[in-house]
Amino acid sequence: MKKKLGVLFSLTAVLVLSACGSEGSTGGSGDEVVIGYFPNIDHVPAMVAKEKQYFEEAFGDDKEVTYKTFPDGGAFMTALKTGDIDAGFVGPGPVMNNYANGADVKILAGASSGGTVVVASEQSGIEGLEDLGNHTFITPGIGCTHDVQMETFLKEQGITSARIGGTLKHVTGNPAQYESMFESGKVDLAAVPEPWASTLVASGAKIIVDTDEIAYGKTLPNTVLVTSGKLLEEENEMIKQITEAHEKSIQFINENPEEAQTIAVDSIEEITNQRMDESIIASAWERVTFTNEVNADVIQAFADSSHDLQFLKEKPEFDDLVVSQESLLGSAQE
Repeated sequence: MKKKLGVLFSLTAVLVLSACGSEGSTGGSGDEVVIGYFPNIDHVPAMVAKEKQYFEEAFGDDKEVTYKTFPDGGAFMTALKTGDIDAGFVGPGPVMNNYANGADVKILAGASSGGTVVVASEQSGIEGLEDLGNHTFITPGIGCTHDVQMETFLKEQGITSARIGGTLKHVTGNPAQYESMFESGKVDLAAVPEPWASTLVASGAKIIVDTDEIAYGKTLPNTVLVTSGKLLEEENEMIKQITEAHEKSIQFINENPEEAQTIAVDSIEEITNQRMDESIIASAWERVTFTNEVNADVIQAFADSSHDLQFLKEKPEFDDLVVSQESLLGSAQE
């Protein structure tokens, strides 16, 4: 299992490098379309689309399609705002936070949902919610998607973090380091996305809250397809073609899950030079749903929870963050 986590840690290191890209490169410039994504399981639609050349088919000889990978949502959103990418895949948390701060971003479609699990280390002695007490839990970031999901669920059970007056202590860290932190006793619980959840369980961790139990479990997209409002307005036909290619990718994944898993493992290996355990991917796959659907009401409810948990100072309104397919197709035909 140490080897599996080493692979994931190496993935993180490589992603930091791959995010740098080439100096001076810009997306949306004439004959080029640049798609951004993270090489992890939530972003399989991007990997499948690349492997099957769905974006290339959509544009034919009109545009050259290139791809950029990113280590986190912050780096991705910076690239979108600076025009280094035209569209791509990212978690809803960074999108909402940037939108609330005035960023020009639009959600075109969902990509994946589910996959967030709360697990406890073997030595923590935690068997259920009643055992949480003064333990320490970890998430990838303060107010990140998984943090909000966990704290919303816990608050519904009458449990709050020390950050807002409770006793449950919170720290943040890279999911690739969670196993070693469990073993050292530095943390007892983790709200973690797949495939790290399956990796931790394989090493002896216990599931306390599964994907279908945690707040917004399978209704909140953990990855969405986004672009800028400027490109949506000025290059609407291009954005429509990107969206349609993405739909083909989602359909392929759901009709060919085994081949899609192979594509995911091979794609991650191509970028990281490390091969992830196929059994971990297969386990993680059981908790992740690949869909292009996204519910604007759920996005708003999630934002309301972020405000309620005091992650956001002001309650944001996301009335026009999610682009309806009707409006996208309608404006493309005008």
